Amino acid sequence: MDCRVVVEAAVPVYDVGTADEAVRIAISKTGEMLNPDLNYVEIETGSRTAPGGEELAPAFVAADEALVALELRMDVFNVDRGEHASRVARKEIGQRLRNIPLKVLDVEEIGDEGDDAADDSTDGSTGGAAGEIS
Repeated sequence: MDCRVVVEAAVPVYDVGTADEAVRIAISKTGEMLNPDLNYVEIETGSRTAPGGEELAPAFVAADEALVALELRMDVFNVDRGEHASRVARKEIGQRLRNIPLKVLDVEEIGDEGDDAADDSTDGSTGGAAGEIS
C-alpha cells in the first residue's frame, strides 16, 4: 500500500517584519533542512483558523519573531496501513527538522495514479520513503 501523508510543521523565524517575509523565510529554511535527502517533500503554507472559524494568515508575527504554519506532503511506499505511513513520514521529516513541532494532518491511500507516475519517470525512481523503520 502506498500513502500520501500531510504533516503540519510550526517553523519559528527570527528578525522578520511582515508575515509574508516570515513565510518566505520559513519555506526556504525548511527546504534547506530537508534537502538533499528529502527533496521530494512538497512544502506549502499551512492554514490556520481562529476559534470562531475565520481564516488566519499562516504566520503569526510578534516582536520581530514569527511562527509559521507549513504543510509538508510526502509519499510513502510499501506500508501496511495508514498509521504505519504516518510513523514513517514523521520519522523521516522529524530527523531533519529538529526542534520543530510536527503533527500528522492527513493520510490518504494513493492507488494507480502513483504507479502511472512511476512509469513516466525517466530514471525509474519515484522518490518517497520506503516503509521500513530501522
